[in-house]
Amino acid sequence: MASGVHVTERRLLGSWDHVIVGAGSAGCVLANRLSANPSNRVLLIEAGGSDNYHWVHIPIGYLYCMGNPRTDWGYKTAPEDGLNGRSLPYPRGKVMGGCSSINGMIYMRGQARDYDHWRQLGNPGWGWDDVLPLFCKSESHHSLGKPFHGRDGELRVEKQRLSWPILDAVREAAEELGVPRIDDFNSGDNHGSSYFEVNQKAGFRFNSVRAFLKPVRHRKNLTILSKAHAERISFSGMRATGLDFRLDGEAVHLQIKGELILAAGAIGTPQLLQLSGIGPAGLLSKHGIPVFHDLPGVGENLQDHLQIRTAFRISGADTLNERQATITGKARIALEYALRRSGPMAMAPSQLGIFMRSDERFATPNVEFHVQPLSLERFGEPLHSFPAITVSVCNLRPESRGSVRIVSPDPAVHPDIAPHYLSTQGDREVAVASITIARRLMRTERLRRYRPEEFKPGTEIQAPEDLARAAGDIATTIFHPVGTAKMGVDRQSVVDPNLRVHGIEALRIADASIMPTIISGNTHAPVVMIAEKAAQLMGY
Repeated sequence: MASGVHVTERRLLGSWDHVIVGAGSAGCVLANRLSANPSNRVLLIEAGGSDNYHWVHIPIGYLYCMGNPRTDWGYKTAPEDGLNGRSLPYPRGKVMGGCSSINGMIYMRGQARDYDHWRQLGNPGWGWDDVLPLFCKSESHHSLGKPFHGRDGELRVEKQRLSWPILDAVREAAEELGVPRIDDFNSGDNHGSSYFEVNQKAGFRFNSVRAFLKPVRHRKNLTILSKAHAERISFSGMRATGLDFRLDGEAVHLQIKGELILAAGAIGTPQLLQLSGIGPAGLLSKHGIPVFHDLPGVGENLQDHLQIRTAFRISGADTLNERQATITGKARIALEYALRRSGPMAMAPSQLGIFMRSDERFATPNVEFHVQPLSLERFGEPLHSFPAITVSVCNLRPESRGSVRIVSPDPAVHPDIAPHYLSTQGDREVAVASITIARRLMRTERLRRYRPEEFKPGTEIQAPEDLARAAGDIATTIFHPVGTAKMGVDRQSVVDPNLRVHGIEALRIADASIMPTIISGNTHAPVVMIAEKAAQLMGY
């Protein structure tokens, strides 16, 4: 019986072989793979509504999906000491497709060393050589094939449909700093510069719904429910046997004959576990939730990529700032997209990537630059009126660890999200080095003709301690929370290498929360891989 809510108070929806919570990047993959066996009755539930919304599918629409209650949970972080007391919006997809419907569409796997490190932490079967075939299985790459890419999978990967000479110049400038131009970020070593490849098809977003769910919606053994908010798991002995949720506001209960798979993400998954009595005993007791299973790592180990947005005025080059500043400019942008599905409306949030080391003591690249032909005060606000570019940089492997903890037994109340950004000396040192490298990049001979003038954080800020504080003023999340139900064998781990929750039968997790350490890049492609691995572990 679920803690706090009696099954008899709810309408019984039936019994299912496999129930998947969350129709995001991972849940859509799992629904596809598990329902391939016609003898399985598979149920996929999603708290959000349909992805049938034009701003989901037009690439620039992420601007109108993040912060929009139609598509976003609307989370915020707690005030962060490392950000000088600021609280950040924390977008997470609440819509079919989850974060794959509102994210930056960048297809990035990380580095081979990321996955080899997972294996070394006591997770056999998760090294680079183990997971590379799973990345390839689901990939439909526009041109590249084996050994590093797949052509026959469902998830489309294409080049961006745009051209910005100023970005070409920045890429050439990076060569002056010893960063080579490369063609592929996804072969296991992403040292270099290149244009990001994206999950798009013919100028439209290609989310997990289009890739994995729509092709199999006709399967009679697959049921998909939207606006279904999971509230608590129920148990018989130490086995997960049921789920309570709200379906369009109605209290519903279902029974599970096989397995329950949580794919609700790094925020939703630990919250659901804690509401169900699985988590740190002290936290659960504090909120009046009976402790079903004391698992201290649930909600801990939160990691995220924090991007520091340095910005520079330029002259002598076209940027989006002035291109969109007039009604005529906006009309031309709209017309280009309407006729050719290209240009600014087809843009991912970031176009050019640069991976490098902030210091020689790092064996592989530890910082990632996202270079954009635009600038703005903060995400969601209008672009500046003057020509400028943004050179964002994030620490790929932060030392800081945060948490996701419930603040109420009410499932509708958002949890406390505390990433603890820049809480270690090492992270602050990388932040200072990142700003310094961005400045060096913009002082290269190749960029001299554009006369770059730094206005964020500002050339008057020079001392390391002042730069560290300035980083806290201008940094923001790049939307990659992971690790809150980490895989491993230590006391803080939540799942084993087979993704089964420690001490509980018939309960697995397959989303970004299982990452022991954050990967060195964007997170959508790795989450798709995790779902493929979960299906493989379940025999599919």
